[in-house]
Amino acid sequence: MTGHHSWGYGQNDGPSEWHKLYPVAQGNCQSPIDIIPAQAIYDPCLKPLSISYRSGSSLDISNNGHSVMVDFKDMDDKTGKQKESPAIALLLPSEWGIPGNPPVLHLVHWNAKKYMTFADAVEATDGLAVTGVFLEIGYEHASMNRLTDALYMVKYKGTKAQFKSFNPTSLLPPCLDYWTYPGSLTTPPLNESVTWIVLKEAIQISDKQMEKFRTLLFTTEEEERIQMVNNFRPPQPLKGRVVRASFKA
Repeated sequence: MTGHHSWGYGQNDGPSEWHKLYPVAQGNCQSPIDIIPAQAIYDPCLKPLSISYRSGSSLDISNNGHSVMVDFKDMDDKTGKQKESPAIALLLPSEWGIPGNPPVLHLVHWNAKKYMTFADAVEATDGLAVTGVFLEIGYEHASMNRLTDALYMVKYKGTKAQFKSFNPTSLLPPCLDYWTYPGSLTTPPLNESVTWIVLKEAIQISDKQMEKFRTLLFTTEEEERIQMVNNFRPPQPLKGRVVRASFKA
């Protein structure tokens, strides 16, 4: 994920410094962005969102030193056999702040709230289609426990654990109305090959569940412990892009 370069979220290697190693960081289609619903354009041609993991299965959960991810393996729809190469299908529970300082990834201006975002990246012919799901502090999300209860196994950077039979669609809100715009990966290499699909409806997560994410570390077991918090990139300039909506405001 880091390629051959070192990057992070500190003062000397954080988002403000990424452009030195990744010039595309100052490109015209960078993510995340502020979403201003009043400025979004309703597009009746946008199709309803359909997300299914029936053709895949979760393999493992891992800590890459920047965030934590769940990997999936594609299955052949006709034979049911596992394909030889891993699918580009990831669940990325990412970008959480410290208590009282939530992250700013895809800030929605109609309610002035800031959210932790789950991003679900799936392979597309022209790049990545990424579905962002907002999480709002509130009631406990029953399906979230399946994920948060596994985090202790990947506390340290570079750790991986088996994580079978997890269906990420259980984390989605009932309403799948969304905004969409052309963007990028939110971490290096920051490739501008992403179509972001950001659901308008947040789901709830409890303080207790959020605290489990904050037990993760940026560092290995042998290194000085650095808590994995504030691992998010600030909103980037829109630079003439149009945010489209699948619904009428």
